[in-house]
Amino acid sequence: MEITQNGARPSGRGEADYFTGHVRMEPVITAPAPARLRAVRVTFEPGARTAWHTHPLGQTLLVLSGLGLAQSEGGPVREIRPGDTIWFAPGEKHWHGAAPQNAMTHLAMQEALDGSAVTWMEHVTDADYGRPVEG
Repeated sequence: MEITQNGARPSGRGEADYFTGHVRMEPVITAPAPARLRAVRVTFEPGARTAWHTHPLGQTLLVLSGLGLAQSEGGPVREIRPGDTIWFAPGEKHWHGAAPQNAMTHLAMQEALDGSAVTWMEHVTDADYGRPVEG
């Protein structure tokens, strides 16, 4: 058993290459091999969001607080709320972040394949982010 005390891992700012707006990331776990789990608590200020990206083994989000948005390529922009669990299939191109007027925090969980848990792509445009929300 290994216990990491609260506050033992410093939070950091989300890199501008991968995020639009102000984002804080708090590492939760990078499990040692042969396990592949990686998890991070991410807080998005209003309007902040990820760039488009994929995960080789998929990704699960658990919304902890606030109001957010998520979209898979070609699909509608969807509203996400505390308690919602979102699953993105392996290779599914998507983005997620806060709503325009609300912050949002989620727990992002994904597994690494050959050491990589994410492939980053282009930024989400303001036009894509501003599309009407469904559901």
